[in-house]
Amino acid sequence: MAVLLDEKSLQEAFETRPDIAGAIRNAAAAGPHYAELFNQISLHVCGLTAANSEPATKKRKLDEGLPGRPAINGTNEHTASRGGSAAATGEDPVLLEIKDISVVIPQRKKYTLCLTKDHLYARLPDSKEPVAGISFAWKDIDYAFCLPVPEKTQKQYNYILFPKDSTISPSKPAANTPPTPEPIVFTIPDSAPKPGTISGLEAATASSVSDDYKTLFDWAVSGRLKAAGKSTKIVQADEKLFASEQRQAHRPGEKAVHVKAFRGSKDGYLFFLPNGILWGFKKPLLFLPHERIAAVSYTSVLQRTFNLSVEVDTTMPGGGESIEEFEFSMLDQEDFDGIDGFVKRHGLQDKSMAEQRKAKRLNVNVVKDEDGNVVGNVEAGELEKAALEAGGQEGLDEDDDEEEEDYDPGSEGESEGSGTSSSEEDEDSEGGGAADEDEEDDDEEGADNL
Repeated sequence: MAVLLDEKSLQEAFETRPDIAGAIRNAAAAGPHYAELFNQISLHVCGLTAANSEPATKKRKLDEGLPGRPAINGTNEHTASRGGSAAATGEDPVLLEIKDISVVIPQRKKYTLCLTKDHLYARLPDSKEPVAGISFAWKDIDYAFCLPVPEKTQKQYNYILFPKDSTISPSKPAANTPPTPEPIVFTIPDSAPKPGTISGLEAATASSVSDDYKTLFDWAVSGRLKAAGKSTKIVQADEKLFASEQRQAHRPGEKAVHVKAFRGSKDGYLFFLPNGILWGFKKPLLFLPHERIAAVSYTSVLQRTFNLSVEVDTTMPGGGESIEEFEFSMLDQEDFDGIDGFVKRHGLQDKSMAEQRKAKRLNVNVVKDEDGNVVGNVEAGELEKAALEAGGQEGLDEDDDEEEEDYDPGSEGESEGSGTSSSEEDEDSEGGGAADEDEEDDDEEGADNL
């Protein structure tokens, strides 16, 4: 079994530095040898702390709980369920077991998914123990989604389950803030399960809804959430609510219910859903519920693309009020009307033309004279810039119309030369006339002399 990161010792070792703990999690994803190294580091730090304030037995207990080492009662007591509840032990009766499911987050690997009365967890095919870090209590699941996987020739679906306090990850968490738990994302094909892939106490009942994986998981997940007393519904994308104007070359007969976008340097997809906006499927996943969106703004509006900025209430339990802006860039202009319609339909505040945003945009690239005085700016606010461009084009059209109305073909015989040429010709003509008069005067003087 591959060595996994020991979340318990990691959190205990770096309790006051969640930023370091987060960096370790990201680095450990590179391979199991890194996970083992970080486990040893976390254990060493915990040992140093224990030596100063705790009895020596605590360190031995941590040793017993490390992944890859014998644990008490055959399970890892230091593994917690995502969301804060106790993790699955593997001893509860498995109601439904589904093999060969591709998990994307928190770890990319094929696992067997097990559904029990209290938990959803993953395990390796040759093991009966839950995989550390992939255990979710049904009572902790606040949001559930089933969305089509973008840009796949064969249609697939991603199921996304968010435990509590996991939908929004602040970029700068306050000190002593517990790390944001990750959701689970797993992919299913748009086909029927293969024979022998489904087992468990409810396998016979599940057979009536096993025409395809989606029907099976809709039934199983909804049933477990309801049994746990949760009102959480599985939300799906609705093309009547939002559909992209971009054609899908790989599935031309199907409308895309997502738009491509970037968050920083990471490319991904935005889904505009009945209950909020979801960004996936790169870590960290974000779900921005409508009730937590303070305002939206359109920025960097260009001819082909624009950016979408969303102000979100990121207040965490036990923390002060906090508003953070999440920006998604390089959205295609063809989808602007659809997104703007979504914003208006759900009553989200549009702050694109707010004074503070206009001021911020207008002074980004100012132009100064030799004395340091601002005389202009290279780039006006993006929305204003687009409006000016449109107005400028209209002005050009009006000028063209005025020129056509004022056009005078001139007297007969005149050519269609430029104004400058005509002026020069007039000057030449006037000069020529003066020369003729001088010649006539000379002739008259000559005649008098004779």
